[in-house]
Parts: sequence; C-alpha cells; structure tokens
Amino acid sequence: MIVCVCRRVSDREIARHAHAGMSFDEIQFELGVATQCGRCEDCARAVVAQCGVSYPVAALHNETTQTIQLAKSITESKAWNSSPHSLAA
Repeated sequence: MIVCVCRRVSDREIARHAHAGMSFDEIQFELGVATQCGRCEDCARAVVAQCGVSYPVAALHNETTQTIQLAKSITESKAWNSSPHSLAA
C-alpha cells in the first residue's frame, strides 16, 4: 500500500529500510516520506515501529557455534584448486 502519496513511498519500502536497521529519521531522509504535506507521518512511523517489534536486530543470533580453521596460505584453502596441473601453471 502507498503510505506517502506525495513521494509515492510504499509500506514495503519503509519496512525494508526498517528491517535494515534504519530509524524513522533515517528513512525519512532517505525516502522523503513525510517531508511534504506530512499526512503520512503517523502511518509511516507505525510501519517502522511494527517492524522494530516484529524483527528486533538484537534478537538475531547464530544457533550453532562452529570453529573455523583459517588457512595459513591461499594454497591451503579448500576453495583454492591445488591440483598438480594448477601448481605447474
């Protein structure tokens, strides 16, 4: 749904920015929402607040803890093709 008619900003755009961790003031600056007539400000703030409650950034965490062994050189990396043919090149 279009929240800001003046700037043609949808609730999805506002939500996407809010999920990225932006505050209302940052979203307002970035998208221009609630900068012309101001009638959409309450609705835009409500969308930002709803996104903050639904998906708090502080609650994100990794369920599994894995130890990662770093390679000492690029040739030891599993991503590096260390076949005899590539070493000869």
